[in-house]
Amino acid sequence: MLPTSGAVLVITGTFDPTADLVIEELNRRAVPVFRADMAWFPSRLTLAAGLDGTGWRGTLTTDRRALDLSTVRAVYYRRPTSPEFPDDMPPEARAVATAEARRGFGGLLSALPCRWLPPPGRAADAEYKPLQLRVAIECGLGVPRTLITNDPDAAKQFADGLGAPVVYKPFTPIRGTVDGHSVAVYANVLQPSDLPHPDIATTAHLFQEWVPKAYEVRLTVVGQRLFAAEIHAGSAAARVDWRSDYDSLTCKSCDPPPTVAAGVLRMLAQLGLPYGAFDFVVTPSGEWWFLEVNPNGQYAFVEQATGLPITATICDHLEGINA
Repeated sequence: MLPTSGAVLVITGTFDPTADLVIEELNRRAVPVFRADMAWFPSRLTLAAGLDGTGWRGTLTTDRRALDLSTVRAVYYRRPTSPEFPDDMPPEARAVATAEARRGFGGLLSALPCRWLPPPGRAADAEYKPLQLRVAIECGLGVPRTLITNDPDAAKQFADGLGAPVVYKPFTPIRGTVDGHSVAVYANVLQPSDLPHPDIATTAHLFQEWVPKAYEVRLTVVGQRLFAAEIHAGSAAARVDWRSDYDSLTCKSCDPPPTVAAGVLRMLAQLGLPYGAFDFVVTPSGEWWFLEVNPNGQYAFVEQATGLPITATICDHLEGINA
């Protein structure tokens, strides 16, 4: 059984270098850590918890370790994968088992009276880009003109009205394998002449005006602490979407304007989040334009390039230091 001095439960996939950084720092601080993935449940992770007059008490157990749930001081909720069931389980039974695991196992964890980074329900809500963009405007951040549509003609009218290039962005990360090769869909710049396109009618699409950029900024917020880094692209692909070519990027720390700093803190407060990885475009004239916030976004590449103490600040938050 883990020590009872206050453990941090880390829920993430088996391969997660970002979570590894946090676990290494917590280990350095001698903070007990229990790492688990939803995929381990039910075959490799056993749950037993009962409700008494004071709350839920019980254990999570693997073949090597056990965690007393009453000792959990914080949960670092990263990117767990789905529960795994036997291959020969009928599809109907699998669907039921998946739903029961989410509401039973996941529901019990959400009932623990501890700190979460981030709270999974609020993080899931915040991943809706239309909600993000509305809240960003309400919090005083500049947002490019945006259209969501499945109407090819509406997309054409939007682009014609801007009289300038537009950017197509997927609502969620799209990655997969085609002919044995890993592929991903990133932001793409379209000219008005590229529209209308019949594929737009197949589902919802997001189009946004192209904002001229001097560089982009990844602004990571943990609690009330802000860590901003300029991202300078070194390739044509990265100048459209820097995620498409990490190797070409150079980063350096910077300070956000006071209005932007106040806006992102208001935004996280309104979304009910203790953490956010914000992306901004900075124009040649120095204007900051909000693009999106990821409630569980990557930060390691920024920390490694700039030395900004993001991992340590996340661990401070999980420990309840300056929280």
